[in-house]
Amino acid sequence: MRTLYDVPAPAKLNLFLHITGQRADGYHLLQSVFMLIDWADTLHFELRSGGQISREDLSTPLPADDLITRAARALQQATGCTQGVHIGVQKNLPAQAGMGGGSSDAASTLLALNQLWNLRLTRSELQRIGLGLGADVPFFIFGKSAWVEGIGDIIRSLENEQQLADTALVVVKPQEGLDTKLIFSSPNLKRDSEAATMTSFAAETFDFGRNDLQPVAESLCPSIKKVSDFLKLQGLHARMTGSGSAVFAVKKTQASSCHSSFSQDWTVRDCTSLMEHPLRGWAQD
Repeated sequence: MRTLYDVPAPAKLNLFLHITGQRADGYHLLQSVFMLIDWADTLHFELRSGGQISREDLSTPLPADDLITRAARALQQATGCTQGVHIGVQKNLPAQAGMGGGSSDAASTLLALNQLWNLRLTRSELQRIGLGLGADVPFFIFGKSAWVEGIGDIIRSLENEQQLADTALVVVKPQEGLDTKLIFSSPNLKRDSEAATMTSFAAETFDFGRNDLQPVAESLCPSIKKVSDFLKLQGLHARMTGSGSAVFAVKKTQASSCHSSFSQDWTVRDCTSLMEHPLRGWAQD
């Protein structure tokens, strides 16, 4: 019996996030650059016979039918695999932070089971399964920083990936989380940003654009603005990531942040960008 231990599910940050329109079915069209960071959940996989899928929460309790178990079932259904698995989940990433924790867990589940069950699916095949689970899942299977468009389904390599290498960041998550649906349903959400280009992003990188969701998010969760204002007082360029409440900033030096100066109610983490997902080699192009 083969076992896989300590499989990481890293978080992402949106370096910018523009909403360029909305489809007739209600889905919003976006442009963004997604960057992987070294803050991650840890998943433990143990092969089981008989096709049974079970999950054990090693820290934070999860819903009974979360994205991890749904991803495992979706892979079984897509391939006809009759093997099973027991999955232990160590949640380290905060919920409702805009860092893609649930989607990353689902992607790492698909990549790990592709190995454990010896399915030999390609990256694009896993991405098609992942898209049915959530818009961010295909990015994590893509496995490196990327230019993302559409509803999250158009993913392209950056023209100069080295710009993001070994970037030192501080990520701050206030105590409150944020429900994505509340932001996207707001009549005050900006939905008409002009289309950007990779060339324009490359010229400015971390100073480029904005997060179109942030003004609405700050009205729903004032702590986001408090975190952002605090980081700006430290001379840092702060921005909310995704549709959650976490705020990040590129550090001016590699030195660790002085965590003692932050509010005790905030979760603060010094992070570094990842050029590649640790499991990227577990699916072939």
